[in-house]
Amino acid sequence: MEEIVNLLKINNKTVATMESCTGGKIANAITDVEGASNVFKFSAITYSNEYKVKMGVREDIIEKYTVYSMETAKEMSKKISLFADSNYGIGITGTLKKDKNEENIVYVSLYDRDNDAHYNDVLKFFSEGRKKEKQFVLEKVEKLLISVIKKTNL
Repeated sequence: MEEIVNLLKINNKTVATMESCTGGKIANAITDVEGASNVFKFSAITYSNEYKVKMGVREDIIEKYTVYSMETAKEMSKKISLFADSNYGIGITGTLKKDKNEENIVYVSLYDRDNDAHYNDVLKFFSEGRKKEKQFVLEKVEKLLISVIKKTNL
């Protein structure tokens, strides 16, 4: 996450997160980096649908596509960016299951407010325990954010 904090500082950009199944793992990793307070605006752990809606996610999106969907992740990323007045918003929702035979699906959306663009990823993997799963998602989000920051700030 040091690279992300440095890239955000260099480009005078900020980020905010709205996380569900990762429970604040992304926000925690960013704030572990010294100087993150200059680029990290806000985080919401919206584990329940009630608080997703309170943070601006449209209820009809959740009802139509379910809470475990890219449409919901996109709403989360955009709404947190607007709420926090940040250049980038990260929205994460999905399922982390205990059963090693069941596939986990996590939807990641990165909203770039300056260009009104979403960058999305669907992560599918089998259970190895929640800590490993959250770490896997963190690593994917980190790669996505680095690539988008570099791409949009040439």
